[in-house]
Amino acid sequence: MTFDLQYTDPKSNARAGLITTDHGQIETPIFMPVGTLGTVKGVHLHELKEDIKAQIILGNTYHLYLRPGLDIIERAGGLHKFNGFDRPMLTDSGGFQVFSLSGIRKMREEGVEFRSHIDGSKHLFTPERVMDIERTIGADIMMAFDECTPGTADYEYAKKSMQLTHRWLDRCIKHFNETDPKYGYQQSLFPIVQGCVYPDLRKQSAEYIASKGADGNAIGGLAVGEPTEKMYEMIEVVNEILPKDKPRYLMGVGTPVNILEGIERGVDMFDCVMPTRNGRNGMLFTKDGIMNMRNKKWRMITLPSKPKAHRMWILCTAVLTCVICSTHKSCWPCRLHLSTTWHSICG
Repeated sequence: MTFDLQYTDPKSNARAGLITTDHGQIETPIFMPVGTLGTVKGVHLHELKEDIKAQIILGNTYHLYLRPGLDIIERAGGLHKFNGFDRPMLTDSGGFQVFSLSGIRKMREEGVEFRSHIDGSKHLFTPERVMDIERTIGADIMMAFDECTPGTADYEYAKKSMQLTHRWLDRCIKHFNETDPKYGYQQSLFPIVQGCVYPDLRKQSAEYIASKGADGNAIGGLAVGEPTEKMYEMIEVVNEILPKDKPRYLMGVGTPVNILEGIERGVDMFDCVMPTRNGRNGMLFTKDGIMNMRNKKWRMITLPSKPKAHRMWILCTAVLTCVICSTHKSCWPCRLHLSTTWHSICG
């Protein structure tokens, strides 16, 4: 994987660049639709590629491991063959599930033992095991195994959590370097900065991650309960340290405003389940603000043309905001492919 930093904005830290993988190129800044089980819920593959024009999508290691399972994915020839998406993909490592499924897991130095939310079966994720799982899934970009520290954690917990993430990272890198891709194309490993809302911990973690010389770097443990202004502050602290010639990925963020604020601070990649989850409940992000299409006041909404209006009504009740946004030009495109805009601004 390579990253070509093409433009920088003289009035902010915003940038535009081009990531090149064996499955194609990604113009940054980019929002990655989340396909937890390998597909973006409610969006047909044709719509994902041709209407939304998604350049990269994200899959969830924890969920794919449990269902459909590694045997099925490997027999298919990897996730690209399994779901038919022939463009770049990224998989998280399960670190967020360590945070979000705290009631059914036990964490120790070796890794995380958890019970499946599907059938209660017991499993163990170690850094080495996660690397093997992500090799089998076959995404172009793999994330290192980490603990996503809660946004309200006290300083001592945050420090211990960050140090554990660093030790796990070293194990991830070692095992990644000792294994080969399974499907004939290259994969990249991104480490993750942690440190909660404490500037000295974020600085320490960013320096440690930057020293690894990875193809790209991620910022984790934000948008998990901390105040929004703290999130922006931590992004600024971290991006002063992370290499400028490598892409920066802000994990799990977020709203249109959060994304624009992140771009202004030098972030290149974003993902979040929120646009599709909210879209399934009829919420649209538009240039004029949020529209909840299930509210009675929108019942008699008039759109520019009948075909668009007809499709709008179908999708508002059945599918996703990101598809609506691709077919109705007044909507905020929740795929948030802002590259063209930022190429113009930064140029």
